[in-house]
Amino acid sequence: MIRTIDREPLFDAVNLLVVLVAAVIAMYPLYFVVIASISSPTAVNTGRVILWPRELTLQGYQEVLRHDPIWRGYANSIYYTAVGTVINVSLTIAAGYALSRKDLPLRRLFTFVFVFTLFFQGGLIPRYLLVRNLGLMNTVWALALPSAVNVFYLIICRTFFATTIPDELLDSARIDGCGTFRFFFQIVVPLSPAIIAIMTIYYAVFHWNTFFDGFLFMTNRDRYPLQVVLRDLIIQNQSITLDMDPMAADERQRTADLIKYGAIILASVPVLMLYPFLQKYFVKGVMIGSVKG
Repeated sequence: MIRTIDREPLFDAVNLLVVLVAAVIAMYPLYFVVIASISSPTAVNTGRVILWPRELTLQGYQEVLRHDPIWRGYANSIYYTAVGTVINVSLTIAAGYALSRKDLPLRRLFTFVFVFTLFFQGGLIPRYLLVRNLGLMNTVWALALPSAVNVFYLIICRTFFATTIPDELLDSARIDGCGTFRFFFQIVVPLSPAIIAIMTIYYAVFHWNTFFDGFLFMTNRDRYPLQVVLRDLIIQNQSITLDMDPMAADERQRTADLIKYGAIILASVPVLMLYPFLQKYFVKGVMIGSVKG
């Protein structure tokens, strides 16, 4: 008699082990930044900070929060993120639904025009000249309008609406006298919280982490987003001159290390606070298009 071995428990154990290892690999860098931000730079540089903080200090956070432009940068980034995300989500959802309808005139042409921009773009210099000539420099529109629609996200939205909103639903709504705009706002949008939430996460994180556009289009320091302010703060504290006293140079480098870790944590907090509330929609969103029917 051949004994049959039930391999499901073994498979589950191996699966759990692989997931735990992947979770540790993904989470440890963030955990290290957290403990390094409250540890002595000397302990961090000598490799003594591995699992627990050493020689606790909050000097890095104190230096960052004492920097007045930080608060202005926070306010600017929140404003830019809110305005940009509203514009992005509104246009992407509307365009995605329009392209998902088979009765849209010139549907293939519009799709080709959008997809074409994935492979060929105007480039940095024409983009800068366009923003400058339109008078958008030092305004929120310089960050929101050039990236108003992400074509990759647009394709995700189109796939979602094509597989989720059946044609029969639109036909029945038209029989009841419902127009296209009313159908979109009163039926399609309420049935699409998952795609709206996932687009909100993607676009909000993109705008919050935007550095290059803020550095390029914002010449007024009062308009700098948080990422540019943090970059200037780190560079300012890392600058060491040849005639500087060695003890003073060492102390400045220690302070710069603390500021670097503290700045990373402060810049990540808003995104980390937003994600748990939209996590269930995020899981649904990444599955869009993987299952048909």
